Amino acid sequence: MEAAHPPVSGADPSVTEASRPVSDATLSVESPQQMQELGRRLAKILRPGDLVMLTGELGAGKTTLTRGLGEGLGVRGAVTSPTFVIARVHPSLVGGPALVHVDAYRLGGGLDEMEDLDLDVSLPESVVVVEWGDGKVEELTDDRLHLLIHRVTGDTDDDRRTVVLRGIGARWAEEDLALV
Repeated sequence: MEAAHPPVSGADPSVTEASRPVSDATLSVESPQQMQELGRRLAKILRPGDLVMLTGELGAGKTTLTRGLGEGLGVRGAVTSPTFVIARVHPSLVGGPALVHVDAYRLGGGLDEMEDLDLDVSLPESVVVVEWGDGKVEELTDDRLHLLIHRVTGDTDDDRRTVVLRGIGARWAEEDLALV
């Protein structure tokens, strides 16, 4: 994987005047194995209370990355897509934070429906990863890590992705995401 810092096209609706991105990095990922490895490396900088939002089209690699996060955090259970159960909790096997993996794809009502999942209760002691969370979970915390996963177009290799890591809020001011 190589790091770069090109401008990110398109406005991020989760960014407001009060919570500007404070750390950005763009990585090239060449395979599902590298996406999983990116998750393992990200796990090293995550701590209880972190909210990670994953944005990308179907098949972009959101669950693959989360599987790597689970491995890096040392959690119990296979990390699979929670599409039909909405959320899964994976307790730590190593004394670290639990991984709460949420798929908000089928939730349409924003934070009201998300409140039924009690993520605000889980967040302080867990790492919460939300796929398809745009416009639904930003109010949980001012600090979040937003990963935007884009397929590389015009290439014959369907596994290539560009991943933009955007740290939002004071929590991420201390992290150099380009080093992940």
